[in-house]
Amino acid sequence: MFITRIRPRVSETDGVGHINNTTIPVWFEAGRHEIFQLFMPDLSFKDWNLVIVHMSVDFVKETFYGRDVEIRTWIRRIGNSSLEIGEALYQDGEVRARGRSTYVYFSQRERRAQPIPPDIRRALAPHVQADPDG
Repeated sequence: MFITRIRPRVSETDGVGHINNTTIPVWFEAGRHEIFQLFMPDLSFKDWNLVIVHMSVDFVKETFYGRDVEIRTWIRRIGNSSLEIGEALYQDGEVRARGRSTYVYFSQRERRAQPIPPDIRRALAPHVQADPDG
């Protein structure tokens, strides 16, 4: 599991004092940073080889400004050319949002999906787990 800590900003807060619902997917993407580095160590866009094909977010409880959040990211499943990522946002020790995203390992040159290389599979394997907390 990968852990990312985020300090909410005033600009991410909506008119009723909650973190805006459009912010949570951005935070989930921030939690994928170490996964991206496994595929593209230098994070260069010229060599970017992951394409997102699905994303969903379930908003469980309100998230507030002024209290740090923790994004927990893990691998739910590794397919031939895709991987499904599980994500959860915690604040004050409670789940505030859950998410899932699916990426395809993609050759920009060939313009098609390609098998995930064995070395990346090995690096991802320790992070494969069932969804924590349901």
